Amino acid sequence: MEEILLFLRELAQNNNREWFNANRDRYTHVMQIWNAFCESMICELGKSDKDIARLTLRDCTYRIYRDTRFSNDKTPYKTHFGLFLAPGGKKSMHAGYYFHIGTGGDGGYPHSHMLASGNYCYEPRTVKLLREDISFGWDEFSRDVLSKADSSFHVDMEGALKKVPREYESDAPYADWMRLKSYCLLTNVDDAFITAPDLVHRVAELFLTTKPFIDYINRAVDYRE
Repeated sequence: MEEILLFLRELAQNNNREWFNANRDRYTHVMQIWNAFCESMICELGKSDKDIARLTLRDCTYRIYRDTRFSNDKTPYKTHFGLFLAPGGKKSMHAGYYFHIGTGGDGGYPHSHMLASGNYCYEPRTVKLLREDISFGWDEFSRDVLSKADSSFHVDMEGALKKVPREYESDAPYADWMRLKSYCLLTNVDDAFITAPDLVHRVAELFLTTKPFIDYINRAVDYRE
């Protein structure tokens, strides 16, 4: 992973087509490393989740080219690599496992590296179902779902409503969960974590502690569908 980090950081300092074209061979090489890692992650998580085992690279990886049509930032390339392993693939609207390495501050990501379990795109009816499920079954949710996740994970409150919806008690133990419009558990890791041996196993081990959360969210997604 050291070569990937070095490439991304140099790209962040030289985010233009001239530099990228001059370093295209390097890009091809680091993409081979990244794709091999992604295939290993599919295999490792697929041992515990048959829906993940069915995925291909195209289902769960992203292009490095940015869509600049509606952005004030016209730099042409992303300075991170992302992998999203979800049942049905990255466009399915299901919750899944997202692994991200980068330079920080790119595309709304303030941290360089992270693991996230969940999704950021849910239809309003799915959000309504999740609020009902969590509020009515808070004891089960906190005991059998949240408590299983590694202690390094925390709920991502980015984009949450400022106030608890009026149909829920603002002082209830689940109140903050009623404010959410997306449901995601998040943890950040440093360069030492990324570059230490056996990254695939360590990432999979952390992600699998959040599988009860993924399954809980996807129950609502599947019910809506």
